[in-house]
Amino acid sequence: MTNFKYLKITKSKKIRYLKYLKKNGTYIVFLHGFMSDLEGKKPKAFYNFAKKNNLGFLALEYSGHGRSSGKFIDGNISKWSKDTNILIKKFVKKNKFILIGSSMGAWISLNQFKFFKKQIKGFLGIGSAPEFLEHLMWNKFSKKMKKEIKEKGIINLKHGDYEYPITYQLIQDGRKNKVLGKIISQDVKVTMVHGSKDKSVPVGYSKKLLKIFKTNKKKIVIVKNGDHSLSSPKWLKILKRELKLIIN
Repeated sequence: MTNFKYLKITKSKKIRYLKYLKKNGTYIVFLHGFMSDLEGKKPKAFYNFAKKNNLGFLALEYSGHGRSSGKFIDGNISKWSKDTNILIKKFVKKNKFILIGSSMGAWISLNQFKFFKKQIKGFLGIGSAPEFLEHLMWNKFSKKMKKEIKEKGIINLKHGDYEYPITYQLIQDGRKNKVLGKIISQDVKVTMVHGSKDKSVPVGYSKKLLKIFKTNKKKIVIVKNGDHSLSSPKWLKILKRELKLIIN
């Protein structure tokens, strides 16, 4: 899959994206997770799914992620949500679309509902992590860590084999983007898929997310022994099955 392109947003900012355009019809908009990119199995699987099912497709790497311009430490939920908003308006235009949000991408997805009330026809969350910065990071920081990030503006957080540079402005911006206490009234199909053995985000977050939707067309699918990514062939089959049910 080599169809990546760049959209120049400002003189110094460009966003890498992947698209399959349709003049009319439904689109799939895939939004990746925290410090992720479009090189994984899920964006490729959904891109191929869209082409096979005659659907439009859009995915992007937020600023500071993948090969998009910018530094990760300068980014936050507000900026990444704006990146997403700009590309949806540019490429999806007035067409209907289904949001697929993986981990943090589910949070970014929720921020789009207020802008595209009449266009969003469904939402598939994968290991959804709304407000993770506060609940899964800040609230678990020690007093020493909180003091360090406030004084230095940044802390390197180790998680498994990875190290994340977490800035204080990122934490503060997350507080401006609270979604779990809100209500989304659009009557759309909503499905949360979550691995039972997700070590990064508890299943409870997908359950909390479902509560903010008033629609009766909502459900949660807990994948037995599934991890956070759900990128193996057998789990991708489940994701594509649930996506089909949202489309039809």
